[in-house]
Order: sequence, then C-alpha cells, then structure tokens
Amino acid sequence: MEEYFSFDHRLGIPVPELTLEWDQYNEETQQKILFYWEQVRGSIPDRISELETEINLKQTLLSNECNFPRSCQLNTEIAELASIINDLWLWYRANEVLSTKAHQ
Repeated sequence: MEEYFSFDHRLGIPVPELTLEWDQYNEETQQKILFYWEQVRGSIPDRISELETEINLKQTLLSNECNFPRSCQLNTEIAELASIINDLWLWYRANEVLSTKAHQ
C-alpha cells in the first residue's frame, strides 16, 4: 500500500497520495487503500497524544525560562507542535467519508 501513501515526516504518519480519481481504482484496490487508511487513521489520536506530551514538557520549560531568546524558541516550537496537531485532526476528520466507504 506504500505506493498509494507517502510518509509525511512533519506529521509522523503516511498520508494518501492517490494519482488517479477514486473511481478509477478497481474495487479490490479501493478496499486495500481504505483498510490501510483505517489503520493509519486509527493511529492519529496516539500521535496527537505524543505531541501533546511534548507541548506540556515545553510549556513547563517555558514557565521556568529566564532567557528571552530561549523563551521565544520554545514558543515557536510549541506553536509548530500545535499546528501539527491541528493538521492531524484535519486528516482524521476529513477522511471520515472515505473510512465510512470501507464499512459499506
């Protein structure tokens, strides 16, 4: 299934990379893609939890940081992690439609 997905290093998960319109894939391929996506999609909440743990650690560091440039760096890192979480939730929700097709 790797041919239909590419690993997004920023998000930490494989994301769909389909080169054809959905209807151009035969039913067997569609089912394989959907099954694989369900596995990936199921891992998204765990990935988000990992990132939230990182944010909490960085917020603890930030609350004790006296060095202004380092505080700015921590804020930037926290914002990037929050952005990744937002994007992961978008992938999780946007593909619910595809996921429901797997169960029909």
